[in-house]
Amino acid sequence: MNQDSLKKATADAAMEYILPSLEKNTVIGVGTGSTANYFIDALAQYRNDFDGCVASSEASTQRLKAHNIPVYDLNSVDNIPFYIDGADEVNSSLQLTKGGGGALTREKIVAVVAKEFVCIADESKKVATLGSFPLPVEVIPMARSHVGRELVNLGGDPSYREGVITDNGNVILDVWNLTITDPVSLEQAINNITGVVSNGLFALKPADILFLGEKTGVRKVVSE
Repeated sequence: MNQDSLKKATADAAMEYILPSLEKNTVIGVGTGSTANYFIDALAQYRNDFDGCVASSEASTQRLKAHNIPVYDLNSVDNIPFYIDGADEVNSSLQLTKGGGGALTREKIVAVVAKEFVCIADESKKVATLGSFPLPVEVIPMARSHVGRELVNLGGDPSYREGVITDNGNVILDVWNLTITDPVSLEQAINNITGVVSNGLFALKPADILFLGEKTGVRKVVSE
């Protein structure tokens, strides 16, 4: 199977996993990106079996609405049993880096609210140590230079993602050349920099389950 086929297979596996729990009043959290798009398309087949979704980005909102799936503001929802999203990297503890598409802050918010975070990823995203993929950091625009200097002090090499404004009106710094041996501590350290809104490490709240698409099929993984 090629990479797209693997992504679709993981999305279908996640759909099969949550399907028995769907009820008419169920609201599902949905992430952002190419793998999440496959899940949205799978979800559309069961439109009449659940209430609607909370989306982590405007792009996912538009895709959901194109399938006639209602999208709710998170503030109006008090129960999200599942959040389904992809990853840029995932380790054996199901700690992730995310945010290649710039939606990291909203992704992190919905993931924290949901009872269960289901990650879907193809085998290229599985790593022994996080950091090969640049770590996105969402930053208040006026603090960009200050945050960049602080990220250098943490051992990274930040670059400004030109021409990108997040759905929250902020900018993205992508931090290269990190070897992330302690994801929890680094997530906390970056979040403590004044001017940082959020960063793409999902270590304080890792995924609960991973459906990993491999050439031999989809493997369900739980954290070590």
